Amino acid sequence: MKENLLKEKRRAFLKGGFVLGGLALLSPEKALSNSLNIRNNEFRIITGPYLQTNFGNSMSVLWITSKNSSSWVEYGTSPDKLDQKAFGKSDLGFKPANRLNCIKLENLKPGTTYYYKIVSKEIKDFQPYKLTYGEMISGSIESFLNPDNAKDEVSFVMLNDIHDRPKSIPHLLNLDKGNQRDFVFFNGDIFDYQADEQQIIDHMLQPCVDHFAKNTPFVYVRGNHETRGEFAREFPAYFDHVGYTAFSLGPVRFVILDSGEDKPDAHPVYAGIVDFDQYREEQAKWLENEIKRKEFKNAAFRIVMMHIPPRYSGDWHGPTHCTSLFEPIMNRGKVDLVLSGHTHEYKIHEPAKNLNNYPIVIGGGPQEGTRTITKIKATRKQILLSMLDDAGKEVGTYSISKK
Repeated sequence: MKENLLKEKRRAFLKGGFVLGGLALLSPEKALSNSLNIRNNEFRIITGPYLQTNFGNSMSVLWITSKNSSSWVEYGTSPDKLDQKAFGKSDLGFKPANRLNCIKLENLKPGTTYYYKIVSKEIKDFQPYKLTYGEMISGSIESFLNPDNAKDEVSFVMLNDIHDRPKSIPHLLNLDKGNQRDFVFFNGDIFDYQADEQQIIDHMLQPCVDHFAKNTPFVYVRGNHETRGEFAREFPAYFDHVGYTAFSLGPVRFVILDSGEDKPDAHPVYAGIVDFDQYREEQAKWLENEIKRKEFKNAAFRIVMMHIPPRYSGDWHGPTHCTSLFEPIMNRGKVDLVLSGHTHEYKIHEPAKNLNNYPIVIGGGPQEGTRTITKIKATRKQILLSMLDDAGKEVGTYSISKK
């Protein structure tokens, strides 16, 4: 009797093992999914930290946790003394208590290295009159340099049109290995469209975290492909800022424009739920005011960064609308350089009389052999630009001297 019982148990065990093995053999993605579901029940940091900033003596620290949490950043000017603490921005009296964390460290000292650590405390149960905390987790101590806005030199690199090829990010950045940059600029179409959170993590955030973003911030502007897909409206929550803006660093006034989609708003693919014409017109009004600001007028150089170039990208509605709206304003504002992507063909366009009074530099595309990294350094006297292809060969140079 006992022997029969042992045989039955063994058969049941083998049967269960065969089913699991068969599942893994016939459908490995399902077996992997089951494993991930078990692991996802753990409270953990999914990705991060990653840094973003507008260089106003502040730095935003972002990360994602697997569950809602109360989170903060501990920081200071010594790795042995993280004596300051910052929380996310309160809204209507509420501190953030969710998975997506964006905490801005403000009033930083110019030219100073800061050390920081992210901390999250799990919210296990949230009752009306009792909140129960669970495990507390933290990241390792990282560092960043808060630049002096008044410094004499600024340098950065531009990547564009990665199109869901995450291995391109480290590959291209390795062509600039060893150089200390103030920031990395992503000039749109890092994705084909917005599907879900995991795509954002796997195809951009995690490669950035692994390669540079714990210590060097990135600046980002949407391309037309980031406006597509069912997750496009949730997309901005994963960044400190998405959209148009301006900031100053060293001798340069940077202006970022969000060029929107390339098709008309009435195109059937948008199903009547977009209004990019109005959005671009809104930016044109803002740009009119920007070129009158003393920060813009007094800068040694003025660089505009936008995904769809304000010329040289065909006669579709989006590009021509950008040209008609932005080109006259940028000419009046005496813009020195425009950096773009979108066309998938790298090219340096010289200023053209009675058209664009400034050079337009367009980065390459997503395919091997067409990918580029653009390196820019600006002093108070000169802008130097060098574009490399994905084999490390210089395929374009440009220099602008202050008159």
